[in-house]
Amino acid sequence: MAAKKGRLRKVMRRLDPRWRVGLSVALALAVLVLLAQTPWLLVTVLCLGALAGAGWVLRKAHLRERTGDLAWREQDRRMELERSMTVIDAMSWQDFEQYVAELCRRDGCTGVSVTGGSGDLGADVVGTLPDGRRLVVQVKHYAADRTVPSGDMQKFVGTAKLEHKADVALFVATCPFGQAARELALRHDITALNRDLFGAWNSGARLQSLLPLNGSGDGPRRRPKSLRKPGAGTP
Repeated sequence: MAAKKGRLRKVMRRLDPRWRVGLSVALALAVLVLLAQTPWLLVTVLCLGALAGAGWVLRKAHLRERTGDLAWREQDRRMELERSMTVIDAMSWQDFEQYVAELCRRDGCTGVSVTGGSGDLGADVVGTLPDGRRLVVQVKHYAADRTVPSGDMQKFVGTAKLEHKADVALFVATCPFGQAARELALRHDITALNRDLFGAWNSGARLQSLLPLNGSGDGPRRRPKSLRKPGAGTP
């Protein structure tokens, strides 16, 4: 069958262009004569064409509506996140510690308590994760245009596990982390949640899904040069 079709195409290519036009016109006239002699077939073809056209129009309209709806939802989500972060920025540092504790409880942590204050030794919130690990949280309510300095991270590194016996050490900030602070977090297994990642947590992301982001609080994870093997590229 394929060979016959191939031979037919070759024959058609060899024909003079005028012959090909004439043959096409003859075929079209034959189809029209057939349809004129069988009105039901003509009606069927017209109905099928109309249905196909209507289906195409409806599908295009559906796609436009769906695209517009997705764009509207994304814009609404961003606006809602901005509004919520504005409320958080207006909190006192004490209220923010309580709010972080509530997020921990929301995600299934038990025995959650706020211990922040004078002499807390870097543990503002403590609790137990759903899998039984001890969680210790350092909370910094800074202005969005600030960065967490390495000194803050050094204090937390020195107390989170040695002093508070943390299985999971979480540093939450309402601003970005400085480069030195990020590198310390990576070296010492501290999960650093910057403003953007906290915004994700605040908008519904589960704490357990954020914990593997150790040291990557400001975007793609990059190991410090001091930890890279000779000749190794950036992961």
